[in-house]
Amino acid sequence: MDLFLMNTIQDKVLKLFREQIPGYLDKHWKEIPLELDSDLFDSPSDDLSDAIEEYQKEFGIDLSNVAWSCYFPWENTPLLTRWFKVKREDVEKNRKILTVKMFAESAKAGKWLYD
Repeated sequence: MDLFLMNTIQDKVLKLFREQIPGYLDKHWKEIPLELDSDLFDSPSDDLSDAIEEYQKEFGIDLSNVAWSCYFPWENTPLLTRWFKVKREDVEKNRKILTVKMFAESAKAGKWLYD
């Protein structure tokens, strides 16, 4: 029963994210749909923001305390630091991966499980 429940929640979360975020194009320009293990790092920020907003509404998960800087460190680095002190590659080499599966597991638990 628990496995069935998890699969149902995973399916709902994946469907929600697929509705908001387009898939990726492979080297042959074929669209690859978002999967549970897809890294959301390269998703368009507006699409990801919309998906997260819908996710919070649909599953009642409060994401206000998520440390987004762990997943998007460059965007959270002060502007002057970005201009003069560091390279984007250096900042992002230690970033955490953010996946659809993390959202699905958190939905099952009823709270954000990561950071």
